Amino acid sequence: MIVPHMQLRPSTLRAIVLEFVTRDGTDHSIVETRVGQILAQLSAELVELDFDDASQSCNIVLKSHR
Repeated sequence: MIVPHMQLRPSTLRAIVLEFVTRDGTDHSIVETRVGQILAQLSAELVELDFDDASQSCNIVLKSHR
């Protein structure tokens, strides 16, 4: 299910993006850079939030052009 990121509170959106970029373990010196990149991509509508009900997790995926 696609979740419109504009409908989320900024703190909730940031928490989702932060969890996504640190999910696979990462160098924490670049976490803020990656968060900023993802937020910019969401704003530019290049990617979107996809909530998977089965795993109860949210992924960031390339926006499909339907």
